[in-house]
Amino acid sequence: MPQLMRSLPAPLSVEVRRGAVAALGELLADRRIATEGRVAIAVGPGQGDSIAERVRPSLQACDVFHVDGGTVDAAVSLSSKLRSGWYEAVVGIGGGQTIDATKYAATLAGIPMVSVATNLSHDGICSPVASLRHDKGKGSFGVAMPLAMIVDLDYVRAAPDRLVRAGIGDVISNFSAVDDWLLAAADCGEPVDRLALTVARTAAEALLFQPESIESDRFLTVLAEGLVLSGMAMSFAGSSRPSSGGDHEILHAIDQLYPGTANHGELAGIGTAFCYHLRERFLGTGGERLAQIAACLDRHGLPKLPGDVGLTEEQFAEAVVYAPQTRPGRYTILERLELDKSAALKSVGEYVRSFEG
Repeated sequence: MPQLMRSLPAPLSVEVRRGAVAALGELLADRRIATEGRVAIAVGPGQGDSIAERVRPSLQACDVFHVDGGTVDAAVSLSSKLRSGWYEAVVGIGGGQTIDATKYAATLAGIPMVSVATNLSHDGICSPVASLRHDKGKGSFGVAMPLAMIVDLDYVRAAPDRLVRAGIGDVISNFSAVDDWLLAAADCGEPVDRLALTVARTAAEALLFQPESIESDRFLTVLAEGLVLSGMAMSFAGSSRPSSGGDHEILHAIDQLYPGTANHGELAGIGTAFCYHLRERFLGTGGERLAQIAACLDRHGLPKLPGDVGLTEEQFAEAVVYAPQTRPGRYTILERLELDKSAALKSVGEYVRSFEG
């Protein structure tokens, strides 16, 4: 995992509410973002164009560019346009792929970026990490954190429910990441940033015990704030440590071995539950947390078992064995146990049967 850029300790502004996109013009008038008003807008498929047209009249001058998918090539192409136009800032409007490509492009161009999220599928909407596809698969890149962000709940509600629910899995995975960080401290002496750890855990706790669902504005606000806090925790730490542990190693392994299986947040949720199963079985800890996480996944209709995303037990076990290769140098419960194929398959089978019985 590349070292992440330490950006400002917190965004200048975070707006999470209905009608929040109306504040974009006023936000961009902040001279800390653009002194002369030369702003570019990057949009992806879906609602980006309609939002761009809505905010353009409130801006002095801006150009709209379309981002062709969440790829390194698309981000590099956008960065070239940003540099040639002498823009002071860029606004990324869309889902996770569009936001990630715009963050990378803004970092290459050396200008600030404002994030306008149209769904809540993962913490990339406000993190110092961009997950982008390239010729050899998918990679994570350290980028500057968005300088400000807007989540308009009206647009989030128009997104597919599956994408909104996925963000729940990504925030909940903070629990596994934090416990893996503490495990690395105990076993290897890895330093722990307590502020980053506390922020990440607080985001997960707030969501785990939120009784409502995605039909509620209150719940969507807690989810959005959890994703923002996760991004801030990574920025504080200077790495993805507080929000990415063995759970994310498993999801990245599945992405590489079985691309297109499920989305990021869905796989993060499964990976988190399985990592707590390993903790309970081999370390004798985490049983209560596993029950809480499983209940949360069930309550929100998120996948919990390999079969829920079309994977066999053998395929999931293969991903578990391969997972440590996706984050060389990171120490998690998976590195602690060093499961071979036979042990991994046995553990996956026990995990599945513990919920089927």
